Amino acid sequence: MVSRKSRTFMRVLAACFCVTAFAMIAFAQEDTDPNSPTPVLLSLKGSTRALAVPRKGFAKADLTRVEPQAFTPNSRVVIYVTNLALMDGEGANAFRVYVEDANGRSYSFPVLDIQPVPTKKRVYALTTLLTDQTGYWDPPIPNGDLLIGVTWRGLVSNLVRLGFGQIGGKLREDLNARPTPLDTASTPNSKSTLTASPGPSFVGYKWSGDRMRFLEQATFGPTANLDNRIRRIGLKAWLNEQFDSTYPYPSLNNPYPNQVLKPSNQPADCDGDQTVTPDVPVTCFRDTYSMYQPQAWFMREAFYGDAQLRHRVAWALQELMVTSGVDVQQGRHMVEYHKILSANAFGNFRTLMGQVTLSPTMGEYLSMALNTKNSPNENYAREIMQLFTVGLFMLNQDGTLQLDGQGNPIPTYDQNVVNNLTKVFTGWSFCQTSGTCPNVTVGTVNYIDPMLLNTANHDLTAKTLLSYTGSTTTNIAACAAPCTTAAQISTYANASMNQALDNIFNHPNVGPYVSRILIQQLVTSNPTPAYVSRVAGVFNNNGSGVRGDMRAVVMAILLDPEARGDVKSDPNYGKLREPVQFATNLLRAFNVRSADGLSQSDGWIQASSEFNGMAQIPFMSPTVFNFYPPSYIIPNTTFNGPEFAIMTTGTAIQRANFVNRFVFNSPAINGGSTNTPNGTSLDFSDLQALSTADSTGNLLMDELSRRMLHSTMSSTMRSTILPVVTGVSASNSLSRVQQAVYLVATSSQYQVQR
Repeated sequence: MVSRKSRTFMRVLAACFCVTAFAMIAFAQEDTDPNSPTPVLLSLKGSTRALAVPRKGFAKADLTRVEPQAFTPNSRVVIYVTNLALMDGEGANAFRVYVEDANGRSYSFPVLDIQPVPTKKRVYALTTLLTDQTGYWDPPIPNGDLLIGVTWRGLVSNLVRLGFGQIGGKLREDLNARPTPLDTASTPNSKSTLTASPGPSFVGYKWSGDRMRFLEQATFGPTANLDNRIRRIGLKAWLNEQFDSTYPYPSLNNPYPNQVLKPSNQPADCDGDQTVTPDVPVTCFRDTYSMYQPQAWFMREAFYGDAQLRHRVAWALQELMVTSGVDVQQGRHMVEYHKILSANAFGNFRTLMGQVTLSPTMGEYLSMALNTKNSPNENYAREIMQLFTVGLFMLNQDGTLQLDGQGNPIPTYDQNVVNNLTKVFTGWSFCQTSGTCPNVTVGTVNYIDPMLLNTANHDLTAKTLLSYTGSTTTNIAACAAPCTTAAQISTYANASMNQALDNIFNHPNVGPYVSRILIQQLVTSNPTPAYVSRVAGVFNNNGSGVRGDMRAVVMAILLDPEARGDVKSDPNYGKLREPVQFATNLLRAFNVRSADGLSQSDGWIQASSEFNGMAQIPFMSPTVFNFYPPSYIIPNTTFNGPEFAIMTTGTAIQRANFVNRFVFNSPAINGGSTNTPNGTSLDFSDLQALSTADSTGNLLMDELSRRMLHSTMSSTMRSTILPVVTGVSASNSLSRVQQAVYLVATSSQYQVQR
């Protein structure tokens, strides 16, 4: 249970998220992509009050004669927006309306409709419902002016006033407010365009902010070499390179760990690195009965591997289709499972489903290996639906809930479907048959080969599957007589499994459910339904009639207009960096290396302490629900921010401590110990040269803004940090750099990936 203090802290961090974004709204870049127009809310002439009319009869409204007026709660109101470049099919679900009252409370109004105004070019009528979605109004309902803004593709409009209950009140004017009358639509600002964007193939060559943002989404952290590569070839070409890259990358000399499987019960002479006999190495427990080997391998690949995109997508899939070292006993088990995820990261989702289902690691973790007709275990049958593919409730293609006539969500399945799917999955267990199973070893459980069917344990009765519009197979008949031989039962069992997996795979929920989670993992925690719908459409059909093409899905996620652009000003855009990515992004930014600086880090950065304190030890998810649930809503908001579920007072302090240890203890972190033979350190030499060349600290701040914040450091943040940096003697360049890096890395602007 989260304490009151922790809940308060999480709300403060969420507020910091929004404050950070609002501080960036006024920030201008010289190289901002001109093909990303920012929406403009229209106001009355000579005023910052919204041009707004009641929905009823709005089509006949004379927009040149609108008078100031107040609107009652729950009324439908039309506000007017310009400076948009909508794609075909882009509509209301691409927009959000956020408001702030005189007490500083923020909430959102639902968007019901948007349509062009026939009599005014470049102007759109957006209908919103004046009803609070956060619960703040219970009680009181605010009375007086509100500040209202519209967001679209991660960009926020200007803020205008809207009378609510009455005109006036105690609301303070937005400091950046200026009138935006109707004729604004005819004179867009010079850095915007009202024509359609030339498309994602254009981005990546010139706009440095967008390249760095892209690398934060598609890799485990930007580097100078990657930035230069994308600047030369563009995003699409780089993505195609990544789709074809060998993984793990050969030149890194970091192959998957290949520890020999050992008995499930730890031998007496392999107990926590303590030896009984001299010929048993002290790393026996570490390398076999812990996650040390996969964790160290994972971090090395994140630090140095060239196949960054596959590594990042495999990590995202690991957080969707969870297995965990908390229950999976040996490191080799996790390695074999990760191979399935990485092999299918750019393959077909249906193939991934099949291989995960027969994975012995998953078979142990969710007990499918114990599921027999006489002792059914429903764990895997339930979770493959609830968590891996379709979710609990029926979805529209844009990921929003389908509702019944009473306004209630419609369940995707019931207990009867779980029971029947459990029957389909009976009989498979560990592959222990010599001659059939290549990797079987006497005395150990085979966690390498896919699970094998024991025909005597398979249920032969009829089964009922998911029923939905368009489903072709909702029932599996009982095994037709005669069904007595192993061959007959095997044929029936495998056909039944394929029918069941096809039934799940073709469910209309899979596209939006999986797409939304992958967007959350790679780009932003709270994507608009329009973004989800576009990606789900690609999942449903890659353009060539293929469903579940992960290569196409990943490309759609990363090249979507809501993902791309130099600067995102929507206060609710982005994602709190989860601890693993927080660590890798920081370390990659400063040439992570061994403790002595002469080689690569061994990858192990004290996961048991560093990551444990931040509540995310790689491959050690506490439950099948992942480290954090994708549906997590930050308390007292409507903001979906999954990673905030593990942001508490304690983990926030540990994040700062992590930065402190790696920044101020450089260049030596734990080198030479048993579990950190090479150690880890950072390289600040290039920043020290900048600090020495410019005693004002401005060059150093410019470089940190570019490298860590894709050149979006706010003026407030800069003016706060710079005096601290220059307070350190100019002759001590290392200390100056360390102070600057620490302050940037622990800021809310850095900890939220935008």
